[in-house]
Amino acid sequence: MTTFAELGLAAPLLEALTALGYEEPTPIQAEAIPSLLEGKDLLGQAATGTGKTAAFALPLLQRLAGTPPVPHKPALLVLVPTRELAMQVGEAFHRYGRALGTSVVPIYGGQAFDQQIRILRRGVHVVAATPGRALDHIRRGTLDLSGLAAVVLDEADEMLDMGFADELESILDAAPAVRQTALFSATLPPRIAKIAERHLKNPVRLNVARAETVAGDGPLVRQTAYLVSRGQKVAALGRILDIEAPTLALVFCRTRTEVDTLTETLGGHGYRAEALHGGMTQDARDRVMKRTRSGAVDLLVATDVAARGLDIDQLSHVVNANVPESPAAYVHRIGRTGRAGREGVAITLVEPKEHRLLRNIEASTKQRITMAQLPTFLDVQAKRLGLTTAAVGEAIVAGESEAYRVVVESLTETHDLMEIAMAAVQLAHERGPGAGAKEEEKIDLTPPRDPKGLRRERPPRTAGLARIFIGAGRKMNVRPGDIVGAIVNEAKVAASEIGAIEIADRFSLVELPEEHIQHVITALRASTIKGKKLTVRRDLAGKR
Repeated sequence: MTTFAELGLAAPLLEALTALGYEEPTPIQAEAIPSLLEGKDLLGQAATGTGKTAAFALPLLQRLAGTPPVPHKPALLVLVPTRELAMQVGEAFHRYGRALGTSVVPIYGGQAFDQQIRILRRGVHVVAATPGRALDHIRRGTLDLSGLAAVVLDEADEMLDMGFADELESILDAAPAVRQTALFSATLPPRIAKIAERHLKNPVRLNVARAETVAGDGPLVRQTAYLVSRGQKVAALGRILDIEAPTLALVFCRTRTEVDTLTETLGGHGYRAEALHGGMTQDARDRVMKRTRSGAVDLLVATDVAARGLDIDQLSHVVNANVPESPAAYVHRIGRTGRAGREGVAITLVEPKEHRLLRNIEASTKQRITMAQLPTFLDVQAKRLGLTTAAVGEAIVAGESEAYRVVVESLTETHDLMEIAMAAVQLAHERGPGAGAKEEEKIDLTPPRDPKGLRRERPPRTAGLARIFIGAGRKMNVRPGDIVGAIVNEAKVAASEIGAIEIADRFSLVELPEEHIQHVITALRASTIKGKKLTVRRDLAGKR
């Protein structure tokens, strides 16, 4: 078994890899790193998810070590098809090269030129760029390629598919004749071969495919399809997601309109769904990706173009809302899950007229896609009941329910303890994830309008009660028990006097008798919730 040390990497890089949890090189890394360390050009055929970013980043970082940054003149240029991939490549170089003092900047369209120019003027070692924006800087004179020691073309076939052929030729012509060049592509059609023949010198050729599943082994990606009509898709998807309970699912749609419509509908039914498509501003896209990587998103709904280059560690499921038009598109989509030895799940919703496309994909990939029965309403209810049982068990083990003791004790004066427990579990079950209509025929797919982003319709407020606003919500992992505990312990208000509690992403609303409002606000302002002092005030929107 080859180790990173045996490949000839320097100690600072080995320490960085150990800290990041890398144990052994992937096949593309084991083959590419020695050649690139020797300064050779390289032509590599490698699919997404094979570890090729580290395959070129690690050796080139080592070759650049000790080189001082020069204003406007990077030592390494990495060209990628999308802004997301530019950011990911830049982040990878930063993580690997932190101990070497390597400076990196991603540059791409949609970001302000002034900010990019300021960073380039200071001088950086590595620029990760989309071809169009790189050429814009070259023409403006803010990116000078005369100091390049190496150029990398990553996802070259994607860049050509997106129409960047002329830009690539112009950039490579502007680069120094004496340089190291590496080209990586999932496929090697004639036009890629032509670029390689013209711009690479006696390249080492590598062909590393994604690891095949050994006969008899469980597949890394479980592939399932469901036959549904167009009008049933949203309802069917909701049930499938309730059964699958993904950590994070990437849902593919064909058009921007489909993305926006599906995101709104799923969001209206309690899922934390975010859209990603080419019609969004860069700031909006950055916010979505930041929320996604922080774990604040359940479903990322995207078009193919917008999702190019995405690489999200916690992605457990890929969902095709339509059957992809080509087997290559299908393989590219589902390849985003099932990485690093983890099992992933690929789900495809198939309309009757798309059944032929699915069979074509099976024939091309030589992999069986299992046709499954749609979960019934009872299946979903059973799954949710299991989740409720687990959640109640976790709450008991956590031992954080003491604040509710006074409620239970008061109820035991008039009710049997078992009846109290059953009613509490019923309430937890009905308000838990995926809670919806109680009968199958009453499923309503129209998203409720909720400008404040709360996940369910607000219960009516009781007469004589007012509300307070607390500046913390789901993103801080605030739960009703945290709020009740703070009010009971700090303001000495009985739990039985606390009304409805509504928790949104960034804030919470709590109903209290009017006579307690100011006292509770004062007490909570002087204390902490989840270890932090928070904004606490009367909710003016709810004032009577």
